[in-house]
Amino acid sequence: MAFYTHRDFFLVTVIGFVVGWLVLLPLTATKLLLVTPSIAIGSVIGFSAFAPLALFVLGRIARRMPVIGQFGKFAAVGTLNTLLNFAVFNTLILWTGVSVGWAYSGFVALAFLVATTNSYFWNKFWTFGSGQPVSSEEYARFALFTLGGALLNVGAASLVVNVIGAPSGIGAALWANVGGLCGVAVSFLWNFIAYRRIVFKSEARNPKL
Repeated sequence: MAFYTHRDFFLVTVIGFVVGWLVLLPLTATKLLLVTPSIAIGSVIGFSAFAPLALFVLGRIARRMPVIGQFGKFAAVGTLNTLLNFAVFNTLILWTGVSVGWAYSGFVALAFLVATTNSYFWNKFWTFGSGQPVSSEEYARFALFTLGGALLNVGAASLVVNVIGAPSGIGAALWANVGGLCGVAVSFLWNFIAYRRIVFKSEARNPKL
């Protein structure tokens, strides 16, 4: 019996498609890669194909460990949120030319808020399969723990960029993205545990679709 539904594979393919486009912006901003039309098309096709394949593999594992199925969805949404996060703050960096200091920390905070708003709806209705309407109580819990994740995100990113600083030979824009990635990694684990155990607790008790 399949763990995931056709709808799940459709949604994760949509996520892969969007991620394929979003990943191009930080690559361009950091000048790690010259993004050509063929690279852009390859990125979109590649992520669109990889996402459902990865979900299929996780679905096989989830037959024995249902929480893996839930985590697979969370990881897909987390990837989308991560790239959305990077797209927002790289756009701000490109617009302003600022990649250090308090302005950078503000960019990280704004990007995180945009990504977590997107995260709320994806995780509530897809990852944790909530059939309940949005409530003030649930949203308050979400906002509280998301704020904790935001503080961890901004703190970790700012520590890497503003305290540790870029090593010799690494550009400021690239190191800004390294800091952002560190912040996302810390908040990612925090959010999964908080959302599963507290925010969407009633849905998390039955992780099967």
